[in-house]
Amino acid sequence: MGSAQRIVMDARDVERAVRRMAHEIVERNRGAEGLAVVGIRTRGVPLARRIADFIEELERKKIPLGLLDITLYRDDIFDRPQPEVRETDIPFDVTDKRLVIVDDVLYTGRSVRAAIDALMDFGRPRSILLAVLVDRGHRELPIRPDFVGKNIPTARSEKVKVRLRETDGCEDQVVIMEGGL
Repeated sequence: MGSAQRIVMDARDVERAVRRMAHEIVERNRGAEGLAVVGIRTRGVPLARRIADFIEELERKKIPLGLLDITLYRDDIFDRPQPEVRETDIPFDVTDKRLVIVDDVLYTGRSVRAAIDALMDFGRPRSILLAVLVDRGHRELPIRPDFVGKNIPTARSEKVKVRLRETDGCEDQVVIMEGGL
């Protein structure tokens, strides 16, 4: 029983969106000074790495990069069977930094809320901005992305799946699958 799916972004679309977001981040920050990028596990991490690489390419300055596991900060942790906690690696002081949280899909806003809570345990950043490859709507919390690769309005019955070469071993793409959360 296969579910119907349609590709809404191919590899070129994904690269163009990530590159554009990197440019917008540099513009908004007026350069790379004080900037750090943090990817939410799982697919936010390679996207964050790509954004940091593009910013380094533009600004010729190394951008601090962090990896964040939000499992223990989720408000639905007890609703999930055997939650898997993975490594968080924030190898820099977040205090007074302009942090950009990166995730693949923004849906209800709950993952982003958990990420903000987790980051506050590391210090007090100057500001926190949000970059997402896909904003699909249906927010449950008052969270809005600052940088968006693509707005893709969806029905609640649809699932947005981001596939990346680093995590999925296939060509980058974003697909909408019918009938599943």
